[in-house]
Amino acid sequence: MTTTAEAPAVRVERRLLAGPADGRLDSYLAATGRLPEVDGPRLIEILREAGLTGHGGAGFPAWRKLSAVHAAGRPAVVIANGAEGEPASRKDKVLLKSHPHLVLDGLQLVARALAAKAAHIYVSAPSVAGIRSALAERHRAGLDRVAVTVHTAPDAFVSGEESAVVAAVSGRSAVPGDKRVRIIESGVDGAPTLVQNVETLAHIAQIVRYGPRWFRSAGTSDEPGTFLATVGGVVAVPGVIEAGYGVPLGDLIDAAGGATEPVQAILVGGYHGGWVPPDPDLAVSRAAMTPYGASPGAGIVLALPASVCGLTETAKIVTYLAGQAAGQCGPCINGLPRLADTLSDLALRRGRPGLPAEVERLAALVTGRGACRHPDGTARLIRSGLQAFAAEVTAHLAGNCLAAQGTTRGGIR
Repeated sequence: MTTTAEAPAVRVERRLLAGPADGRLDSYLAATGRLPEVDGPRLIEILREAGLTGHGGAGFPAWRKLSAVHAAGRPAVVIANGAEGEPASRKDKVLLKSHPHLVLDGLQLVARALAAKAAHIYVSAPSVAGIRSALAERHRAGLDRVAVTVHTAPDAFVSGEESAVVAAVSGRSAVPGDKRVRIIESGVDGAPTLVQNVETLAHIAQIVRYGPRWFRSAGTSDEPGTFLATVGGVVAVPGVIEAGYGVPLGDLIDAAGGATEPVQAILVGGYHGGWVPPDPDLAVSRAAMTPYGASPGAGIVLALPASVCGLTETAKIVTYLAGQAAGQCGPCINGLPRLADTLSDLALRRGRPGLPAEVERLAALVTGRGACRHPDGTARLIRSGLQAFAAEVTAHLAGNCLAAQGTTRGGIR
């Protein structure tokens, strides 16, 4: 762990979102110039030095995935993942609209470094037209060294899961697939396949331009660089804000215009994330968030007002997640709906002895047993909610609700 004195100053800043935001190639090239050529081994080393992790939610070191695909020694497939099925997230859509060429530069860079036989970009419907236009600009400018195919991601929570992305690009339904065969070894058409979030690819393009040391000048030594945060809930100006890892929660809320009413908890990391207290000094980092069962994840920061029952909101999210299951395994088909119903009973004050313990038991039953990580992420949110809103659990079992009584204490203002 680094001390405050050792770590770079954390602040809200613009890197990915800096420069012209009109999405045009001429504006982009005027500000950045063309990317240098980098081969596979050198790119792997650059990313290792930079310490870049994936920005799709899992936070896996980018260089390790790239190295594994490169080591396969066969023509690879590269996919830029901008599905963004998380309802609370807008970062990928904003990045693809304002800076598409930064993403496409990263995609081309990785594809060339891997001598890829194919490159794809998989985005939600609102981003398709803009990406097609950006690709046409690049074709006219001779920047499409590797042809890129555009795919429309369905509007579903699990559509952005790595194996679901590979399935969709392969012409199948966008649902998670078998984990016994690793995608980096056999993905699209049996080829080694690299799936990277669009924000990760944008960071790769900047790291190659400006170097690992520049990248590490933001964030902390343990978690370097910046991330895109979708800040919402009870803030004056909801939107996408860029900041270095380790930024205090209060800074992100202030950058979104400040809270419009007292905040009792903040959902960090999205629907598979966790609830954290409204401490303005709490750092947005994996280390600081772990005690609350949360992590920066896909960069979602959602402020919950003190006037709303956190237990009820958690139950609503879990009910949504149960309806978004792929339906391929017992934990999704049976476990998540039962979990949602049981948690809803608690939220709706249909109390009975042992109800919280039953929720915990069901969460344990689905964890680690699904065909994908959807049950695990849902169980993680539930556990976080039971911890964060423990006082509400006690009140609901007695037939009361603290938020409805106006006795919930708020934090950030």
